[in-house]
Amino acid sequence: MDHDSYPTACIRDILNSVKTIALVGASANDVRPSHFVMKYLMDKGYRVIPVNPVSVGGTILGERVYGSLLDISEAVDMVDIFRNSDAALEVTREALLMKPLPKVIWMQLGVRNDEAAALAEADGVKVVMNRCPKMEYGKLSGEWAWVGGNSGILSSRRQTLHASGRVQSLGIAQKD
Repeated sequence: MDHDSYPTACIRDILNSVKTIALVGASANDVRPSHFVMKYLMDKGYRVIPVNPVSVGGTILGERVYGSLLDISEAVDMVDIFRNSDAALEVTREALLMKPLPKVIWMQLGVRNDEAAALAEADGVKVVMNRCPKMEYGKLSGEWAWVGGNSGILSSRRQTLHASGRVQSLGIAQKD
């Protein structure tokens, strides 16, 4: 996989297929990027499980905080890493011990670890690096354009809103 450029279809398939996301580095501080990414993904219908050893036992956005990925008792489709590039290798190694394995290891903006990616891909786990699922969802759904962003996707279809106020069907399945 070329980790410098991801096909739109690849990102769309990932965001359409995952339902449960473990967010490593989740923060209860509502001005931290991990907090508003967690809230956004939850608002889109994903189940997001916060992982942060400092906040273990507490809750973030109503979800119980776990100390490690291995403490989570349910299956996780995607591990979203909100840690630095060096820590991504350790988090990926821990994720590869999960049963069942996650389908995707996703490293946030500015996070890239090629060794971690190679380990995950050797076990059949998809890897996305240096991207934000919130931003990618926004690009695919058309919301990105609302704030002046260029999604890189051309469409003659007019955006329509779902009754919830969410964009309806520009490539992203609603998770209602």
